Amino acid sequence: MWSFFGNKYNKQWVWLAIDREAREIVGVHIGRRDAEAAKALWASLPQVYQDSAVSYTDFWDAYEAAIPSDRHHAVGKASGQTNYIERFNGTLRQRASRLVRKALSLSKKLENHIGAIWYYIHRYNATRPVNQVF
Repeated sequence: MWSFFGNKYNKQWVWLAIDREAREIVGVHIGRRDAEAAKALWASLPQVYQDSAVSYTDFWDAYEAAIPSDRHHAVGKASGQTNYIERFNGTLRQRASRLVRKALSLSKKLENHIGAIWYYIHRYNATRPVNQVF
């Protein structure tokens, strides 16, 4: 998902990783749309996810450079494997006013833009129900 700050030429890509079972956002990076940003997203994941999680992504080449091949599966939207993150992208865009297209509440500073996104993600994760294991 992309957004911008200051003016429409300062695009920032929001890279997200979601735990499909808990539906929590477990990794975030905001920056360019390249292999270095994909590596930063991978680095933002907790170690337990880096060690054992399987990642389902679209066919963007940058993911191949960042995610180990034994845990990476590039899939199309028809597979249904990326539904949760696509739904979250829509929710984030509608609820974080700085991300609404053609909004009056845009960020003039990158730090404020990133802070607004982080604020929403932390609030979203805090409202997720806790899964109890018996």
